[in-house]
Amino acid sequence: MPVYNKLIRDLIPQVIEATGKEFRTRILDEEEYKKELIIKLKEESEEYFAAPSPKESLEELADMLEVIRALAVVHGATWEELEDWREKKAKARGGFQERVYLIDVDDNA
Repeated sequence: MPVYNKLIRDLIPQVIEATGKEFRTRILDEEEYKKELIIKLKEESEEYFAAPSPKESLEELADMLEVIRALAVVHGATWEELEDWREKKAKARGGFQERVYLIDVDDNA
């Protein structure tokens, strides 16, 4: 019997149940949930970096977004509020569309 000990998407138990397999789950407390979301974001980012195709890369980015949405709530914000933070940063510092690569900064100037 494989042991996973990891945070899963809400509907995965129904998916497993539909296969006729038995399983065990439990509900995490708030601190465990936050910790496991952080672990899940790392896991999803590793899967993104290992993705062999653009389609699979996009699937992993979608997974990362789902985890980021949950983390926003854990940190007391809605997705819309997180998007507002992103927009404010983009207005103040820009985005990444222009592909600017910083080589160095002369501290003596």
